[in-house]
Amino acid sequence: MKRHPIAYTAALALLLAALPAAASDKETAPPQNTTQSGTPFQTASEPARQPAKAKSKDPYERYNRFMFKVNDKADRYILAPVARGYRKVTPGPVRTGVGNFFNNLRDVVSFGSNLLRLDIKRASEDFMRVSVNTTFGLGGLIDVAGAGGIPNNKNTLGDTLASWGWKNSNYFVVPLLGPSTVRDTTGSIITTVYPVKNAVFHTSAGRWSTTGLNAVNNREGLLNLTDSLEGAALDKYSYTRDLYMRMRARQTGGTLPQTPDDDIDIDELVDSGKPDNLSPAETADTPQTASAPVAEEWVRIRPEGGSNAGQVQ
Repeated sequence: MKRHPIAYTAALALLLAALPAAASDKETAPPQNTTQSGTPFQTASEPARQPAKAKSKDPYERYNRFMFKVNDKADRYILAPVARGYRKVTPGPVRTGVGNFFNNLRDVVSFGSNLLRLDIKRASEDFMRVSVNTTFGLGGLIDVAGAGGIPNNKNTLGDTLASWGWKNSNYFVVPLLGPSTVRDTTGSIITTVYPVKNAVFHTSAGRWSTTGLNAVNNREGLLNLTDSLEGAALDKYSYTRDLYMRMRARQTGGTLPQTPDDDIDIDELVDSGKPDNLSPAETADTPQTASAPVAEEWVRIRPEGGSNAGQVQ
């Protein structure tokens, strides 16, 4: 068969001309896993990217709820009945004197806490309270300093840790003692191991008996508060947690983790559930939210702080 060199040469030239065009088309074509705008799209084999989860406001909730139930049972069947009996048989002035005595010991802790914070003004106020009440108030049974207008700080080691930078701390339920935070619990461990009352009571019997008396007296002061919680809270654990954490955040200058539920206006929900045609008398009989009085009472009586506890300057 006769060959045609001219035909072969022409075919080879066409092939060489087509190669650059094919390479150019390959470079300008969009990648396989992107759109024409360059934005990558998800294929069926690629897992979906999940948005980052918001920080939990209660990372120890499982433990906390369990311990809350344990504490609630112990309180309902043991401590609260004892506190009610204590209220019934003990005159009010005696209960006030007992509370003043233990508050005087707490002023000693407050004095040390404010010294660690280098808050000389408040440390001086605490020192004056202890001196005046111990000397002129029959060992602290009478709050002479309060009547004289000396500020009642009641700062704790937890407040000191907050002033050193540990402002935000997770909620933590302490066995038998109740609501706290990891920071406050860390501070209270020191005052539990080395309590001020050991300098006053030198026998085991005296120390244990005063520990029990202090617990019962504190519980008696919280009876009205907890009774209001029984009727006000749908979820008593969440209500107690949120109330305590907001109170401590306000005192220490901390911030609370935000969740979608925090955007709900509770007051608006309560108001929206009320009929619009209530008379003034009926409105007066409508139960009000217990948040404000409960918070005030809790701040006043809570074992680890007082009315001005933790106000970091």
